[in-house]
Formats: sequence, C-alpha cells, structure tokens
Amino acid sequence: MPFHHRAVPIVLAAVLIDSIGFGIILPVLPKLIVTLSGASLDDAARIGGWMLVAFAAAQFFAGPVLGNLGDSIGRRPVLLLSMAAFAIDYLLMAAAPTIGWLFVGRVVAGVAGAVYGPANAVLADVTPPEKRGATFGMMGAAFGIGFILGPAMGGLLAGFGPRAPFIAAALLAGINAVWILILLPETIVPARRRIFRLRDAHVFAAFAPLFQAGNAKPLLLAAFLWQLAHMVYPATWAFFGEIALGWNEQMIGWSLAASGVCMALIQTFVTGRAIAAWGEERTVVLGMLAGGAAFTAYCFVRETWMVFAIIPFAAFQGLAFPSINALLSRMTDPSRQGALQGGMSALGSTALILGPLLLSQALAFGTERGFRGGNFAVAAVLAISALLLIEWKVVPRVQRAPAV
Repeated sequence: MPFHHRAVPIVLAAVLIDSIGFGIILPVLPKLIVTLSGASLDDAARIGGWMLVAFAAAQFFAGPVLGNLGDSIGRRPVLLLSMAAFAIDYLLMAAAPTIGWLFVGRVVAGVAGAVYGPANAVLADVTPPEKRGATFGMMGAAFGIGFILGPAMGGLLAGFGPRAPFIAAALLAGINAVWILILLPETIVPARRRIFRLRDAHVFAAFAPLFQAGNAKPLLLAAFLWQLAHMVYPATWAFFGEIALGWNEQMIGWSLAASGVCMALIQTFVTGRAIAAWGEERTVVLGMLAGGAAFTAYCFVRETWMVFAIIPFAAFQGLAFPSINALLSRMTDPSRQGALQGGMSALGSTALILGPLLLSQALAFGTERGFRGGNFAVAAVLAISALLLIEWKVVPRVQRAPAV
C-alpha cells in the first residue's frame, strides 16, 4: 500500500521486527521459569507476574524520559539506542543461569520497551491529524503481524530448547537496529524541538496539557482501565493455556499466532474505515464491547476449539486503543507529541505494574479453588468499567477539537 511519508514503513517494520522478538519468547517462558526456579506451574505464573512488574517499573521511569529526549535530540537516536538495548536484553536472558538474571533482563527490556512512545511520535510528526487514527491502527497491525510470526516461531524453536527463542530474538533486535541506522530519517524539525528538562520527564508533566482539557480526564482513566485489562494476555496467556487446557509450547505459539492474524486483519482493514464511518468515540465503544465480551467468554473455555472460536471476535478489541490515541493526539500541541506518547507509555507501564500482580494472582487463586478463569473474570470487569466510562462520560461530551 502507498505511504504518505517514507518514515512510516520504516517505523512499522521496526515495530514488526520488535513484536516478533517479543512474541517469540512467550511460549517458552513458563517452562524456563519452572526449570530455573523449581516452582510449580501455579507459582511460576506468580513469578511471571513479578517479572512483568520489574519490566513495567523500569518502563514507567524510562517512558517519559525517552519521549522528551525524542522531542529534544530527535526520534532517530532514541529508537536506535533502544533497539540495541533490546538485543543485549535477549542475549542476557538466553544466558541466564538463575531467575535473578531473568529479572535483570526484564529491567533492561523495560527501559528499551519505552521506545513505542518515540515510534508513535514519528507517526504523529509525519501524519495529518485527520489520518492519525488510521495510521496508529497500522502500528497495531504491524504488532499483530509480529504476533503471527513470533509465537509460531517460538513454538517451533522450543524444540531446540527453551533458550533458543531468546537467541533468535536477539538477532532480530540487532537487525532492527541496523534497519533504523541505515534507513530512518529524522522526523522532528528543528523549529519544534524543545530543550530537555529532567523535571518535565515524568508522567505528570507529560500529561499536563491533557489535564487542562475538560474531556481528557475520563478518557485517560478509561485508557488506563483498558490497558490494565489487556495485561491479561502478556501476563497470563501462556500460563492459562497450560493450566486450563494442558497446552504445550507449540500450541501456545499457534494460539498467539492465530490471535495475531486476526488482530492484523482488523487493524489493517477495519480500524481506519470504522473511525471514518463512526468517529473515534464510537469506535472506542465498539472495541471495548468486543473486548469485554471476549474476556467473559474466555472465563468458561474448557476445550481448545472454544479458544479458537473466540479469537476472531476478540480481535475487534483492537479498534479501541488506536482511537483513544488519535483522540489524545488531537488535544496536544505538535511540539509535545513525543511528550504525549512518553506519557502514554508511562500510563501503560503503570497498568503493567499493577496488571500482572492482579491478574496472575487471580489466575493462581482461582485455579487453587477450581476456577481456571479468574484472570479473565478480573479483565472483564476492568474492560466493562472502561466501556461504561467512555459511554457515559466521553461520548456525550467530547467535541472534536481543532486539529493541532
């Protein structure tokens, strides 16, 4: 498809490669944690939750810093350094002799993972305001395609041992860094750069322009609840598959790949059209409605075929976040798009700190009492709460602000 700026396909390809690297390790994490810790599968789910907390805590502090650095020194060097850090992280995890090493690797990944703020800022730099929703949807599609390839590759590579996918992920991250170094142009013009101030590089400073807008507060709260609910996938999916359905690494990989196929199709062919037809506010509602229904359905699956029947419908939840991101970007000055995305990264990191603790504990707690869908029950409550907030507080009151 044609792109309106040459930076767009480069950033999308970088996100694609990065999501492959992230997804490729998911099928083997439960086995690796059990092997290194000697814990039961239920306790391994709890350890996996704490591992994501370490990742998120690092990302929480790094997100606004990288976003503001992107506004100051440019997007390109920030993206390049982050990709190099990802390569180091995966190599560290491939060599990890103990659980402690895995935690250190997750901290490194948390700092590098804040790169999605500057990546989104690149798209905001080069995209007209009226097209940002569809462009952010393309970012989601790239992530979804990565989840088609990554988990499937991880499941296949698991046959060579639980560390093989980490080595492959390190190679992909290195390729990503070279790709950015050679091909990505700088997208923020000198006139829009700001002096970096450490006092601005935290979540509250990054969101200051939004808190001054009357409609932003309920939208931000809904975004937080939605992100919190979505932590159910990275925090518990692999453990849920083994506990509830007896899946091996290959089946975990194929289920994530199937989810990625459906997500990519929705983000590529539906998101932009839905926003154009109904607007960002109504598209958010549709996405959250699909997500809440899917989470509820997952609570009661007892056969593998049920999961694969739910996955295509669940993919429509991908409509929600690009629409939220587009609404927020319209409320923000062009010189602060990097700060905005850094703040969104930090908000997501807050959800990533709380979500794994809440959802992994819910899975383990429910399993110990004979209910294997506790994680999805909690996610459903969070998603429905976000939906009600959007429907009652955002849709009736949001007025389309002038493009900035």
